[in-house]
Amino acid sequence: CTGNGICKCRVCECFPNFTGSACDCSLDTTPCMASNGQICNGRGTCECGTCNCTDPKFQGPTCETCQTCLGVCTEHKDCIQCRAFDKGEKKETCSQECMYFNMTRVESRDKLPQPNQPDPLSHCKEKDVDDCWFYFTYSVNSNGEANVHVVE
Repeated sequence: CTGNGICKCRVCECFPNFTGSACDCSLDTTPCMASNGQICNGRGTCECGTCNCTDPKFQGPTCETCQTCLGVCTEHKDCIQCRAFDKGEKKETCSQECMYFNMTRVESRDKLPQPNQPDPLSHCKEKDVDDCWFYFTYSVNSNGEANVHVVE
């Protein structure tokens, strides 16, 4: 009973908050809580402590990642600007608000990851606070980790 119940006559009797034939399904929804306070961002169901995203555009551990939605570039540009260039609207709150992605600097645009990689990838071109263009890619891997590559 995976340590979450007692075996009686070859049948598991599960402790509270566990279910399943082997008591291996947690009823705890905490791991499914999205940053907006909704279970699976309102775009999926929490099954055994894991989100099953019902909206195919959304993915990740809490169904909050949408690679194809318009605005993935705009949504992250302020955080990328402060992390990469130490400027922009979130400069003062960068260490609190913008540590949710892994960042890699590259020398030029041709060094950015290309769409042939396994993870869904967004190529972005945004203007910074000085009205200059900056380029980056945003992707999320199968572990739900966000990865940003930004041109120096």
